[in-house]
Parts: sequence; structure tokens; C-alpha cells
Amino acid sequence: MFGYIDIAPDKLEEERRKRYKACYCGLCRALKDRAGAVGRLTLSNDMTFLSLLLGSLYEPGETSGCAACLIHPVRRRAYARSAATEYAADMNLLLAYYKCLDNARDENSPAQARMAKRLEGTVEEIRARYPRQAEGVWKALEAIRAAEEADRQDADSLSGLCGQMLGSVFVWKEDSFAPFLYGAGHALGQFIYLMDAWEDYDADLKKGRFNPLKALHAQADYEEVVQDALTVMMGRANEALEMLPLEKDVDLIRNVIYDGVWNRYSAILSRRKGGPGDSGENAGGEDCAAGQDKEEA
Repeated sequence: MFGYIDIAPDKLEEERRKRYKACYCGLCRALKDRAGAVGRLTLSNDMTFLSLLLGSLYEPGETSGCAACLIHPVRRRAYARSAATEYAADMNLLLAYYKCLDNARDENSPAQARMAKRLEGTVEEIRARYPRQAEGVWKALEAIRAAEEADRQDADSLSGLCGQMLGSVFVWKEDSFAPFLYGAGHALGQFIYLMDAWEDYDADLKKGRFNPLKALHAQADYEEVVQDALTVMMGRANEALEMLPLEKDVDLIRNVIYDGVWNRYSAILSRRKGGPGDSGENAGGEDCAAGQDKEEA
């Protein structure tokens, strides 16, 4: 969906990589249950992270096992899912739906319009279940679109709107944890928007598309300013998350926040300097030898 909230698998032991992959596959199964095959096409590491975070914080009962699927019909894959997974799946589909609508309008893409149409019924149900989150996402995206159409060269303001969008999604329940979850989501949303603008700058310029960094790009210290801003945003996310009583899977959460979110940044820098760029490693899916589901109290 966004592609920036990822893990750094080389900094995890094999057992912990398997755990992450099981959560990724659990989210995939939840998406399939809601929207069929098209739901699986929206699967993202971004919402896998959210499911891990909320699962660690609220510790709901978890279902785990392994099974074959359409994508992996022969070798069964481990999966793990909980109420946090189900919530993350709903938010995954909500964000993917609006992303498809946005792409359909911006790129005049019939394929994206068809995908949005296929998700429409499921998203209506999600809106009914989570009206606060749905309204937060829609209002933020509409404000971003209006600012971009007005050619507002204000990266801080625009990244803040993206922060509001993801902040609303990160808050599952209205409780004492909500301000810290919102703060983490807000900072990650800012990071995502700025990263996307930085990565797409050359392509946007070539195609005559809006990019909020056009005014800033002329500065001699452009790259340093962007890097500093990204670092500050992730620092805020770190601070918010460290205020939460996380224990389960906290190593995976910190792996994403301290290292994984920089995967794409490092790959782009390497590519621009003539290096190999991204290896394209996919975190999703894992083989499993045993197969019966089990319930964790």
C-alpha cells in the first residue's frame, strides 16, 4: 500500500523472521475472508506492523496454524491471526480502496477504478463498523487532494494531513493508549508522505505532476534537509511507541521502527549512486510442517 513500513529481516534470527511471516500470512487470510482474491492484492507490510503493534499492546487471543492457499497451493504456510489482525485487515482495505480511487483519478486508470468497485461493498461495511476511522481517512485525503490541486508547496502541512490519516487508523480503541498510538501513527504518516515525495520527485517533475518538494529542491542542502526531517519524524514515532507497555513481539516492532523503515531510503540512495538498490525480499509467507489450528487463550 505504502511500502515504507517494513522489516529488516537480516537483523532478525530465523525464528523471529518466521513469526513476522506468520503474522503477514494471517493478515493475508483475513483480507481474503473479507474481500476474496482482490483483498489479498492489497496486502501490505504497513498493516502487518499495525497488527503486531496492537496485538502486543492489547494481547488478544491468537489463532495459529498452517495451510495452503491459492498463492501457495502446494507448500503450506504458517499463519497467526487475532482480533488485532482483523482490525488491521479492515484498515488495510479502507486505505487500499481510497488509494485505488486516487490512482483512478490521477492516472485515469480503468484497472484501479475496477478494483475500487470490487472493494466498494466491503468498504461500506468497514465504514459502518469504524465510522471515526473512515471519516478521519476520508477527510485527510480530501484535504491533501485539495492542497495538491492548489499547488500548495507546503510539505510540512501536507505530511501532517497524511499523519492525521494514519493516526486515526492506528487508534483502535478510545482508551488511555489512544494518544500514544495516534502520535506514532501521525509521525509514521508524515514519514510516509515525505518519503513518497522524495522518492517520486524526478518522475513527478518529468510528468508534470505535483510534488511538495519542488520549492525545497532548489536548496543546496536539499538532501540533508529531507534526511533530517525524516529522522525527526521517526524519532517522534519511537518516543510515542516507547511510552506503551509493549512486550510481545516488541523486538519485531523495534526492528521495523529502528531499521526496517529505512530499507527503501537506503535502497534509493544506493540506486541513485549507481549501487544495486533494493533486493526486493518479500517478508510474506512461511512453510509449515504441522497443520492443525490451535487457540491461544
